[in-house]
Amino acid sequence: MSEHPREHWREGRAEDGSAGGAHGGADTVLRVDGLRVDIAGEHQMVQAVKRLSLAISRGETFALVGESGCGKSITALALLRLLPDAARVVGGQIDLDGDDLNQLPERAMRAVRGGRIGIIFQEPSTSLNPVMRVGDQIIETLRTHTSLRGAQARARAIDWLRRVGIPEPERRIDDYPMQFSGGQKQRVMIAIALAAEPRLLIADEPTTALDVTVQAQVLALLADIQRDMGMAILLITHDLAVVRNVAQHVALMRAGEIVESAPARQFFESPRHPYARQLFDAIPAFEKRGRPLSGAAPDAGSAEAAPREPGVGAPIGAGAARTSGASMASAASMAAGTERQPAGAPVLEVRELKVHYPVRKGPLKRIRTWVKAVDGVTFSLRAGETLALLGESGCGKTTTGKALLRLIDGASVSGQAALDGRDIFGANRREMARLRQDIQIVFQDPFASLNPRMRIGDILLEGILSLRPDLPRGACEERVDRLLRRVGLPADTATRYPHEFSGGQRQRIAIARALAVEPKVLICDEPTSALDVSVQAQILDLLRELQAELGIAYLFITHNFGVVEYLADRIAIMYGGRIVEEGETGQVLRAPAHEMTQRLLSAVPRLSFGT
Repeated sequence: MSEHPREHWREGRAEDGSAGGAHGGADTVLRVDGLRVDIAGEHQMVQAVKRLSLAISRGETFALVGESGCGKSITALALLRLLPDAARVVGGQIDLDGDDLNQLPERAMRAVRGGRIGIIFQEPSTSLNPVMRVGDQIIETLRTHTSLRGAQARARAIDWLRRVGIPEPERRIDDYPMQFSGGQKQRVMIAIALAAEPRLLIADEPTTALDVTVQAQVLALLADIQRDMGMAILLITHDLAVVRNVAQHVALMRAGEIVESAPARQFFESPRHPYARQLFDAIPAFEKRGRPLSGAAPDAGSAEAAPREPGVGAPIGAGAARTSGASMASAASMAAGTERQPAGAPVLEVRELKVHYPVRKGPLKRIRTWVKAVDGVTFSLRAGETLALLGESGCGKTTTGKALLRLIDGASVSGQAALDGRDIFGANRREMARLRQDIQIVFQDPFASLNPRMRIGDILLEGILSLRPDLPRGACEERVDRLLRRVGLPADTATRYPHEFSGGQRQRIAIARALAVEPKVLICDEPTSALDVSVQAQILDLLRELQAELGIAYLFITHNFGVVEYLADRIAIMYGGRIVEEGETGQVLRAPAHEMTQRLLSAVPRLSFGT
């Protein structure tokens, strides 16, 4: 693999940004004409995909972009004829190398899936079979779609593991998915998808949950294999920076329709559709600090209206528009390179925090060694300040956050952590309950952290009653209603269940739950990594506004540098369980001192064209 993966991202692009081959010409691998997909709703049929047409040529990366719910993944499932029972194709043609896939019998389609079309899903942990060795999962594809058997199939599986960058493939072929990191599991998924050397690869959000260095490696890997095999790639994503660096052609999807389709250079330099310009405006960056990203919502019926969650857009835009003159002046000074310095004593102080997990071996399960997940972390956080904790997957960021809330089991935790001078690690159960009034956490996946059997009002009420027993129930219920309005959710939210909300709305619910006890410190663990750009903008606007009003301190755990540039006052870079560099945001971004910081920054995909 190249040491400079981004060089590969630009290969195959002509000067005008179009694909090297004739787009939709003789080298066309996939052509879709007028595809329509309907989904049976509770009361009526919903048009999920409307008259969609596209063409992808050999060796081309075609990006299908848009926000959650616009129909991207439904389109991919329609191409493979894997739609859920409630959905069906009601019109259009899907042509793969001259074969109309809509007309093929199911037996023939089984040869297409995995053979002529491979697919990489967003979350490898749920796509890989946890009880099968990874080698057997690759061999299963080879046995189904090639003539390889026995030792030959195993040798080819080892070769694919080596090709996708898995170290010691001869040994790792017999490991299970749980023995691999997130980035390695995604590489295994790539090996499975490409084992039969398909003509077309569908990559559905393949890098969303990966840190920037692993993301760069995965994209470079795909570029290398694409160049070797001449494979066509349909990249489905909401990450416009990734698209800018890898795609030759871009189609922007909204509400089931493609609203703009153009060569990549043309799309990014001069987008025609207002919705495309709205998405670009919502991308966080250093120069946008101090001003809202989401803005006021246009008329729902106008051509410029971007899709928004019901009851969400206006409150955030309106609230963000009330930014004080002092805040705007502060933003101006930050943009000029001078950081805002929150005053006062630290609200959270952490000294030499260590979290070590025992490794037990032998029949008596004695401790043989220790895994040092966090190994001497020190930092402080003042009221109204945002400290971004950055680093590669596995560096100890999330473990640090959980340790501060005493949510770590089975590990040795040592060091000092004080919240307003109160000892966190030395607190007994009753003292810890009082401390948790002042320190709360928002997790990456709000759906997994919300009880699916409880109504939203009861979820929020449970936390308040538990941590604020001094408040009468009536006052708690009033606080729930006020919080839900404050984070811009519909009036009937309290009576509904988590599954009835979108990802962005669920994240707002998680934020409301954390704010219910009026904490002084909020730990945000990748709160926007799975959200599309406009919903991310709404969440960031909300967090920025709440901080300005309430003086909350944020420990922001993330791998998204755009979010860090926009929101953070200071940055701490973690590597191997330690903080290896810390400083003001502008200083770290302008002159990174540590090799890991430089490596992370060099891997960040950017929207602007390089020279």
